[in-house]
Amino acid sequence: MKPKWNWFDALNALILSGIVMACLYPFVYMLAVSLSDSASIASGEVWLWPRGFNLDMYQYVFEDGRVLKGYKNTLIYVISGTAISLIVTALGAYALSKTKMVMGKPILMLIVFTMFFNGGMIPTFLVVKELGFVNTIWGMVLPGAVGTWNLLIMRTFFMGMPQELEESGKIDGLSEIGIFFRIVLPLSKPVLATIGLYYAVGMWNNFMGPLLYLRDADMQPLQVILRNIVLSGQLTGTDGPVVGDIVVVEDGLKFATIMVSTLPILLVYPFIQKYFVKGALIGSVKG
Repeated sequence: MKPKWNWFDALNALILSGIVMACLYPFVYMLAVSLSDSASIASGEVWLWPRGFNLDMYQYVFEDGRVLKGYKNTLIYVISGTAISLIVTALGAYALSKTKMVMGKPILMLIVFTMFFNGGMIPTFLVVKELGFVNTIWGMVLPGAVGTWNLLIMRTFFMGMPQELEESGKIDGLSEIGIFFRIVLPLSKPVLATIGLYYAVGMWNNFMGPLLYLRDADMQPLQVILRNIVLSGQLTGTDGPVVGDIVVVEDGLKFATIMVSTLPILLVYPFIQKYFVKGALIGSVKG
């Protein structure tokens, strides 16, 4: 028997469809503009589909040798940073999920305190500098290695695991570390995928960190390099004789750089979406 639709369901579908369109249209518009020719952009003909299809803006972006180097650096930071963050967060969350942990509650309160109060940008920079992490990969991956909210979500997940799993591991002669790596982690794919995506997106979009901690141009990630390309494109456009072409160069180049920096991280989601919904609901019922 098919479910009957009423006016409330129809209204919900209409509102949600409008929200989806409002969220998707800017992305579709940027893609269309970045693939259109200058004349179509200047005349305002581009709304949904590319007009005068060409790849000039993407060619301009990728002709800069810094882009591939920026991709390489960003992938190194994202992969290493996400791996370190997941390991440290999982270990900390597993320890805090144990009610028998000595000083567990005070330590948890201190960690939660950092969600509301922190030292600020300058003290953090001074700490990173004193540790010798400036202009190194460690300055990119260690300052934000643990997110308090992610730690609490993972702790809630571990607390929901049956106690019998740990007891069976001890009967088989496993230590706490053995139980963690051989029993707990294999059963934690949903939360690991969800938290890993959060960390990866944050690392991919990291812009302020490289500006503060990196001095070597060869170590700059993609986001900083694309920003420099946009600025250089604007400066090149201002030398042109036609004002309309300046706007076209700015808009086309800007949207092309946004697409270049956004698409790779979007392509990751389909591979982990089966875990994402389940992992995102962790802590929504109890915590």
